[in-house]
Amino acid sequence: MEKALVRLLGRNPAVPAVFIGGRLVGCTDKVMSLHLGGKLVPLLRNAACWLGGG
Repeated sequence: MEKALVRLLGRNPAVPAVFIGGRLVGCTDKVMSLHLGGKLVPLLRNAACWLGGG
């Protein structure tokens, strides 16, 4: 997996690398930042990954 990410990014990625809807979002710090900024749920919904209510 890490070799595939190096080919994709051209550099060593931070792992774990999180993908949403086939797009690289980043590492867990980026995911937490998106969550705290209210941007994670819309990304999940747009990628049809949202299973929660509301």
